[in-house]
Amino acid sequence: MSFGGRHAVVTGGSSGIGLATVRMLVADGARVSVIALDDGYLAALAADPPTGEHPVHLEAADVSDRAQAEAAVTACVAAHGPCDVLITCAGIVLPGYFEDLDVAEFEREMAVNYLGTLYAVKAVVPSMLERGGGAIACISSTAGLIPVFGYTAYGPTKYAVRGLCEILRNEMKPRGITVSAVYPSDVDTPQLAFEEPHKPAELRAVAGTVKPVSAEQVAAAILEGIRKGSAVIYPEAKTRFLARVAGAFPGLTRSILDRIVGRARRRRLT
Repeated sequence: MSFGGRHAVVTGGSSGIGLATVRMLVADGARVSVIALDDGYLAALAADPPTGEHPVHLEAADVSDRAQAEAAVTACVAAHGPCDVLITCAGIVLPGYFEDLDVAEFEREMAVNYLGTLYAVKAVVPSMLERGGGAIACISSTAGLIPVFGYTAYGPTKYAVRGLCEILRNEMKPRGITVSAVYPSDVDTPQLAFEEPHKPAELRAVAGTVKPVSAEQVAAAILEGIRKGSAVIYPEAKTRFLARVAGAFPGLTRSILDRIVGRARRRRLT
């Protein structure tokens, strides 16, 4: 798939992976719409948008609010025409020990990460079905592949996105729509910087085995995966290997994680 002239809608497109993806889409000649929170990141993008063949259309919305998400997609379609490509990058995470996280945090992360993805997908699929084509790519996470200590609020939302993509792909492929799930590990973004002071020692130990990749590397992998019609997109070789090991040897994966967590816990308690 070439992105030239196609309308690509990117949720969470004002920072991190989303912003890197927006810049690459613009450079490729796409008509790009961004849906993001009305905050400093969106204001910065409005003040200095990437320039290309088509102006970037910006919509301020909270994707966890169904009415806002649907209205934002409608406005994007009015500006640039039917959505050809949807990339859902909006997401939040607050790590912590399960007993310390308020139930409201679990609800908030599920609302943004899963329902925010679902609402955007539901808003674009009818038009794609009418036209017999389109592409959808949703950001899951390595935490949607394996159980990661400290992510009891975040991980289940990414497992949910994974499940949505896998089932939706089965339904949409015969009708000309490709659906991809993206599994990045730690990515050098403002979100990761926000997480750092909140990470339990055990999570730091697990994450310490992974070097963060750039948002640009993830964005490039997303667009290449969409071009190929890939069902799963791994932005780095380590994540691809981890997915294979976790799928083939779940007991081994649990054992390795248990050892890392156990050592970190002992150090924390001594």
